[in-house]
Amino acid sequence: MPIKIPNDLPAVQTLADENIFVMTETRAITQDIRPLKIVLLNLMPKKIETETQLSRMLGNTPLQIELTLIRTSSHVSQNTAQQHLLAFYQTFDDIKDQTFDGMIITGAPVEQMEFEDVDYWDELCRIMDWSRTHVHSTMHICWGAQAGLYYHYGVKKYPLEKKLFGVFPHKADYQKSILLRGFDDVFYVPHSRHTTIRREDVENIPGAKILASSDEAGVHIIYADGGKQFFILGHAEYDPLTLDAEYKRDVSQGLPIEVPKNYYPDDDPTKAPVVNWRAHANLLYTNWLNYFVYQSTPYDLNEIK
Repeated sequence: MPIKIPNDLPAVQTLADENIFVMTETRAITQDIRPLKIVLLNLMPKKIETETQLSRMLGNTPLQIELTLIRTSSHVSQNTAQQHLLAFYQTFDDIKDQTFDGMIITGAPVEQMEFEDVDYWDELCRIMDWSRTHVHSTMHICWGAQAGLYYHYGVKKYPLEKKLFGVFPHKADYQKSILLRGFDDVFYVPHSRHTTIRREDVENIPGAKILASSDEAGVHIIYADGGKQFFILGHAEYDPLTLDAEYKRDVSQGLPIEVPKNYYPDDDPTKAPVVNWRAHANLLYTNWLNYFVYQSTPYDLNEIK
């Protein structure tokens, strides 16, 4: 089944070229079916890139998805055209009276700031609080995961000595989790961040489970509140060249950056990177949508409250 997205969203052509079944709003209204309603809070500066990456993950499932894009109103994006934001994005105030089967809160390039110093922190807190009663299951990604853990459970983040940058091997800590169904014993995930969380802090959260982790990258997937909350450290949704672009950007700006680990053949940036995380990225989102959204969400979304 397809992902339903706005007719003229730039992701439409990109996904169609990749043979991912996309259904525009015009065609979707002719089908007698209730799609899963997913709201994406996009906190990344390059919103078109992020919305395309996540649409790719959500569209590669057997379920019909209706995607709603929202942004913060307390922060003005400098890296996405205002015309695009006005055409395709709503604000929290626009959707706060609605209910959703699922929600994704993305990362943001603000991890070296204190949470309370982020200009949209108060608004994000209102949205995360709202998600408890208006969303069946919420997935928080990277900084969004750190923000969610801090807001919901008081888990702090800590600076790393150097940027965690590359594609790292991971393993299941809780092998019975159906979120990890179909995963190999070792699977790879891209990371790009300056901060981390501590395992012992997560282990102190009542009812939470660490589902997967990495010896080098640390905690990766956290399950909480009976599957209503997932916190994902890392970027399974990244495109093949996302880390390449970040590396070349930092090099061009003279920033201290190492070659991303386990990414370029022979650690040679002149060679095309090897993609070894795509299959597990698709499994992650398919399993989340199937087992924690589709199979348990109420048909009448008003019952979420």
